[in-house]
Amino acid sequence: MILEIVSPEAKLFSAEVTSVTLPGVDGSFQILNNHAPIVSILEKGDVKITASNFAFAKEVASKFTKVNDQNYTLSINSGTIEMKNNKIIVLVD
Repeated sequence: MILEIVSPEAKLFSAEVTSVTLPGVDGSFQILNNHAPIVSILEKGDVKITASNFAFAKEVASKFTKVNDQNYTLSINSGTIEMKNNKIIVLVD
C-alpha cells in the first residue's frame, strides 16, 4: 500500500509501506494492506512506519527517527488520515 504524509510545509513521505500505526483520538491503531476505508482524526503522538526500504528528502529526513532498518517514527501534534483503495494520506501538523 502507498503512504503519503503531508504537512503544511512539504510532502514529508511518499512510498510503499507494509504497515502504519497512528495515534488516534481513541487510542493508537494500525493499518495493513487491504484495510477497510477509514477517515480519522489523529492526536499528538508517533506515526510508526514499517517498510522494506526508506528514502527521505534531505530537507525532511531529520523529522524521522530510525528504530531499525524497516521501522521509522514521526512525531506529530495532530492530523487526519484517510485510507482508501490501499492508499493512505496523512495530513499532519
